[in-house]
Amino acid sequence: MKTRMTELFGIKYPVMCGGMMWLAKPELCSAISNAGGLGNLTAGNYGSGEELGRAIDETRKLTDKPFCVNITLLPSVRIGKEMHQDYFRTCCEKGVAALEISGAPLDRYLGPDAISQTKKARVKLIHKVGSVRHARHAQEAGYDAVIAAGFEEGGHPLSDDVTTMVLTPRISESVNIPVITAGGIADGRNLAAALVLGAEGVMMASRFIATKECTAHPKVKEEIIRRQENDTTLICTTIDLQMRAMKNELVGKVLEVEKRHGGLEEILPLISGQRSEKALESGDVEGAPFAVGQSIGLIKDVMNCMELLAMMVRDAENILKQTKRFF
Repeated sequence: MKTRMTELFGIKYPVMCGGMMWLAKPELCSAISNAGGLGNLTAGNYGSGEELGRAIDETRKLTDKPFCVNITLLPSVRIGKEMHQDYFRTCCEKGVAALEISGAPLDRYLGPDAISQTKKARVKLIHKVGSVRHARHAQEAGYDAVIAAGFEEGGHPLSDDVTTMVLTPRISESVNIPVITAGGIADGRNLAAALVLGAEGVMMASRFIATKECTAHPKVKEEIIRRQENDTTLICTTIDLQMRAMKNELVGKVLEVEKRHGGLEEILPLISGQRSEKALESGDVEGAPFAVGQSIGLIKDVMNCMELLAMMVRDAENILKQTKRFF
């Protein structure tokens, strides 16, 4: 399956992994790339550019295929601008295949020179966006591709609250650079739909949690399989950090604080990264906010990344062939 996305990154399948705190590390990243997709190494998992550099080197020992690094430019207690600059400098020095930027535009956060630095380093630049206006800015700034991230996605969807079904064609008709669809993506049906809507491929994250190579505790994987599409909700809307997470006891506490107009000092301890890291390791499915999307309703089993991507593409190709019978 060849698209502008596969040509841009030099990959076999038009599927990439999204950023995932505590999970998108060398083991999972390399497994996705070896399976033909674009693996993701999430910078926020590391305490410095030097640590990230070692993770990049480790990933390259596990795969000779392209992979990207996610840098999320959102407010954080642990990660400030200096560390973001450190991450960015490391990625350019290491010459990673691509940078996936979430949150603030790179050119506005680190300055317009950041774009030219990626060009010199031959690092492809992708920006995850939730609106047409942000996609147009990315194209004008010099990004190589954009991710149309619909309201269904886990993590931090834009508060415009536009669904993938509408956002993908709107962005596809508004920019000339490749568009990748995210939000609600978990199988070949979603991949086929994204291509029909004008995308060049898809990004997914929640689905990759339920893979054998992911280091999440088995109880977490079992819980994701058990849950349905209506088992996520939005939290942190009152502090302008909208996040889609799986409904559980901890998320209920966050919503309770927000309902009574509690402040940032009450919410931050509940959504801390350390809490999530421990829960993913221990399998405590009630004690942390798990950033997953509505696509969990489509996740039925745990398989390895090679099987998952091959099945997705095969199913998508079959679906696209079958649609011809309507004409």
